[in-house]
Amino acid sequence: MDPRATVRLGRTDLHVTRLGLGSAPLGMLFQPVEEEAALAVVERALELGVRLFDTAPLYGSGLAERRFGRVLAGRPRESLVLATKVGRLIRGGEPVFDFSYEGVQRSLAESLERLRLDRVEILHIHDPDDQFNEALSGAYRALAELREEGVIAAVGAGMNQAPMLARFAREGDFDCFLLAGRYTLLDQSGLEELLPLCQSKDIAVIIGGVYNSGLLADPKPGAPYDYRPAPAALVKKARSLAAVCERHGVPLKAAAIQFPFGHPAVTTVLAGSRSVAELDENARLLEWPIPAALWAELKAEHLLDVAVPTP
Repeated sequence: MDPRATVRLGRTDLHVTRLGLGSAPLGMLFQPVEEEAALAVVERALELGVRLFDTAPLYGSGLAERRFGRVLAGRPRESLVLATKVGRLIRGGEPVFDFSYEGVQRSLAESLERLRLDRVEILHIHDPDDQFNEALSGAYRALAELREEGVIAAVGAGMNQAPMLARFAREGDFDCFLLAGRYTLLDQSGLEELLPLCQSKDIAVIIGGVYNSGLLADPKPGAPYDYRPAPAALVKKARSLAAVCERHGVPLKAAAIQFPFGHPAVTTVLAGSRSVAELDENARLLEWPIPAALWAELKAEHLLDVAVPTP
């Protein structure tokens, strides 16, 4: 898979690269990243041909957006697709939930100020797990109007769960979803309803969390899964996946980052990177040749269901 290859984002006129840059690590999620190193990651993404950049007010209470802005402001905008999120306003340096209609307007204005930009192409409703009704009646209504007015090009939602995204798909008119951690080598729960629904409605799916917080990067006891220490059964499964990959001369991380592209609804994989070296590695892994026999063996070993589509 060529990380620089572009594909149309659902029904929109936007075209995004197969590899996108996620910015949660640049907002210092779980560990610090110095300013110079963070800016170098964004610069390197541009050099590699990455053209989808995803951020959110929540990431470092606006820090990730400011870091994106320091590099991306002033760049030719026609070749870049910027996504940020609504549902958190930064007040007193801390995120505050707000999925209201008015909150979206404030959130967008504040995000653009931090980004030093006059527009973003995609706005996602961000993790409204316990506030679906307000998100649909408030935030979604505001986003739909912004799209109608041409202020944004795409309406989306980003979550770590698939069922609520499926509800959004049924009850609203969405262009794309960001699904994190629920369509990976370890968890294909997004396939149960969401991905087929998106395929039928031509809703683009952007996949995040392909390494499941780190377990698929380094499957060892104590490795994180969904940001907590992984259960022993999942560690065992991840090690079994790694063993099959090794027999075929393929790094587990290469199989993990390429796996989502087996489903036709998936347009892009977001890779959050704390360093230029991590970003370069993700790009190389996306291009790593993977034989069909590897996917077949994973199914034969019951590590993947036979019905799961593979690249």
